[in-house]
Amino acid sequence: MEILYQDRDIIVCIKPPRVLSTDEPGGLPDLVREALGDPKANVRTVHRLDRVVSGLMVLARSAKAASELSRQIREGEFEKEYLAVLHGTPDASEGTLRDLLGRDKARKMTYVAEAEGKDIQEAVLDYHVLSHNANLSRVQIRLHTGRTHQIRVQFASRGLPLVGERKYSILEDLCEIALWSYKLGFFHPYTKTWMEFTHEPPEAYPWTAV
Repeated sequence: MEILYQDRDIIVCIKPPRVLSTDEPGGLPDLVREALGDPKANVRTVHRLDRVVSGLMVLARSAKAASELSRQIREGEFEKEYLAVLHGTPDASEGTLRDLLGRDKARKMTYVAEAEGKDIQEAVLDYHVLSHNANLSRVQIRLHTGRTHQIRVQFASRGLPLVGERKYSILEDLCEIALWSYKLGFFHPYTKTWMEFTHEPPEAYPWTAV
């Protein structure tokens, strides 16, 4: 459990792959309490990463801090950027992806909807291609909305599935999904100071391949 920063109000850490973000046995707050050596520590999830996704997360250490960080997320003050490795290369080196997404609760999958309707939500992200070769592209992504599986579905629907994707790709990659929470920016819930954290993904395939 890698903790990058902690004070009385927040903890910034790296969520490992295949760990739930939520507070339950084996979930990220549980691992943080174990790392702190305090099984009763007040550790609260304020944003989520998919179970298979790794990278930066901030957790609150009080109800007040959780409330303030949640407000920033709701009001668009909380910044999140990701790195991903895609199969293929987008037509444009940078751009905005905008879709209407729905959720199939029975299959636990997100899909691109053709028209507005009940429970259909807009999803928006900006991307920038950092590097590419004949088969793969490394992209930086800034989220403007936080829909379930948003990044994974928006790229897969354009024929650019993430490397390591299991739900939205027919390709079989022998690695974890190449989606990494790279940057977080937010106002400290107590001091109101703007804070930014960045962390590169591990030196392993497919990150080292492009």
